[in-house]
Amino acid sequence: MCKKFGEQVVLDHFDLDIEPARTTVIMGPSGCGKSVTLKHIVGLLKPDAGTVTFDGRRTDMLGERELIPVRLQIGLLFQMSALFDSMTIGENIEFPLLEHTRLTRPERSMQVREALRLVDMDGVEAKLPSQLSGGQRKRVALARAIVLRPRVVLYDEPTTGLDPVRSDGINELIIKLKRTLGMTNVVVTHDIVSARKIADRVVMMLGGRIVASGTFDQIASCRDRRVVNFLEGRYDREEDDEQKLIESTPGLPGVGRAAQ
Repeated sequence: MCKKFGEQVVLDHFDLDIEPARTTVIMGPSGCGKSVTLKHIVGLLKPDAGTVTFDGRRTDMLGERELIPVRLQIGLLFQMSALFDSMTIGENIEFPLLEHTRLTRPERSMQVREALRLVDMDGVEAKLPSQLSGGQRKRVALARAIVLRPRVVLYDEPTTGLDPVRSDGINELIIKLKRTLGMTNVVVTHDIVSARKIADRVVMMLGGRIVASGTFDQIASCRDRRVVNFLEGRYDREEDDEQKLIESTPGLPGVGRAAQ
């Protein structure tokens, strides 16, 4: 599929299959189109060309009402958690159940407790988000994302802002959910350590296209200078200058800056 914002190409003949019950990690520098890809999966954006399908059904042509059954099968963990500050933890997690189910209050309470148990946050229902640490808020946000038991969970930079220990806790949760619930995970991240640990498959994006795909070890052995520099965290002035020149030339094929 292809996507432009104004004259800036964001996704340039981007083509990706997501394998069920596996963790696909999408990596790449800021502005390469990673978060825009997630928004197409969940139907928040429509491609200018190409198609998006879910479970064999084309979804990019569906209206908002028709997208509801699809979205109910997809959980989304936002980069900054996006919890409602004025609601308790229990109310935050219960919100999707109130909106999309006819469960009774006791049934909803049971679902909330189970979701919190899955993310190792038992007993915090009465607390407010401000009373939790950043890592705990991430776990609560993940509990909300899975309370409807979706088949797919999309993670937008799940370890951003967390220390290495808390980051590893989130990594363990992603692995746990795939193993215990058979969830399909799609993870956008800059975190090399996280990608190495959780990924069944890594997709490397540059300029709105996939330039490498495979296991982490296969990506790590790629000889593309840009991929090597990204994985090793090495700044290349020549490469940076090339990218700036490309981005300053509207409509040039194969490149673009994504509004992430």
